Amino acid sequence: MRQIVLDTETTGLEVSQGHRIIEIGCVEIINRKLTGNHFHQYTNPEREIDQGAVEVHGISQDFLADKPTFIDIADTFMAFIEGAELIIHNAPFDVGFINYELSLLDKKYPRIEEVCTVIDTLVMARHKHPGQKNSLDALCKRYGVDNSQRDLHGALLDSEILADVYLLMTGGQTALSLGSAQDQDSIQSNELRVELLDPDRTRLKVLRANEKELAAHRARLEFIQQQSGRCLWSEPGYQWPDENPK
Repeated sequence: MRQIVLDTETTGLEVSQGHRIIEIGCVEIINRKLTGNHFHQYTNPEREIDQGAVEVHGISQDFLADKPTFIDIADTFMAFIEGAELIIHNAPFDVGFINYELSLLDKKYPRIEEVCTVIDTLVMARHKHPGQKNSLDALCKRYGVDNSQRDLHGALLDSEILADVYLLMTGGQTALSLGSAQDQDSIQSNELRVELLDPDRTRLKVLRANEKELAAHRARLEFIQQQSGRCLWSEPGYQWPDENPK
């Protein structure tokens, strides 16, 4: 699964007032691991930035004067996110601004929702932590994510922070890869050491699940699917125990 954690900074809060994007930051996750691949670009909005917005992100008109416009980076940006699952905190805000930018271009780009699926981590956090603060800073504190460098908002920094929060919030590990070649080497080394210490050791017999146990297993997964809305073990690609090669 390819996921893109995305954030934007803008000239103001309302698309309806003609506000524009001035920064886009994206980081890539594949199979729940940060790959180090990212997209980051400042853009010249060709309009003034609200003072309130400057106080939030610290990006000035002078800084953006020599930056490309959105039309200059649109192809590269769309190619980077195409087909991915977008992870965004308060997704309607960022998606609305991106779709507005695309609508201003002569080239007919599809809306973001037509080329990507979108996960809103704000909605996810509200379901998981009802009645609590669910801003990105609040989630960082709750999940122990270091956001000490976040004096001002920045699209790339915020997307990196959100990636860590998302992986922790959805119960996954953010760094350790359990299935890597190094891990396999370690397992094989441990097995070899046991055999050397006790060469006469009888190997344990593998007891495979019977049909009744497999049926109970499937029923439990269906229950998890109904209760949570998603069960990874029921998704395409998962092999049932009796389907594994022997």
